[in-house]
Amino acid sequence: QVQLVESGGGLEQAGGSLSLSCAASGRTFSNYVIGWFRQAPGKERELVAGIGTVGSTTYYADSVKGRFTISRDNAKNTVALQMNSLKPEDTAVYYCAARWVVMRTLPSEYPYWGQGTQVTVSS
Repeated sequence: QVQLVESGGGLEQAGGSLSLSCAASGRTFSNYVIGWFRQAPGKERELVAGIGTVGSTTYYADSVKGRFTISRDNAKNTVALQMNSLKPEDTAVYYCAARWVVMRTLPSEYPYWGQGTQVTVSS
């Protein structure tokens, strides 16, 4: 089992950057795939970036490719999401989530979730 806590959200202008962090507890963190999801008001939760257990495999939604970068540090039990060239449509609550070993893209396939952090991008 793993517990997740997000930090780093806030308000930023369009074109700016924010960095989110996901801190995990648990001795087997390196066996978990981590996904960053977001949910905007009235919209479904979507996977924006995911990273495999050792960091060599990554996934990005088309909407964030070239702007967002996901990384992990298994020694520190953390996963970061660097968000550059932010757009107003990036406004959402961002969640990190974990699942065992194999990367998937649907929220229902992730059993462990953080509480979420708000990201607001003004135009």
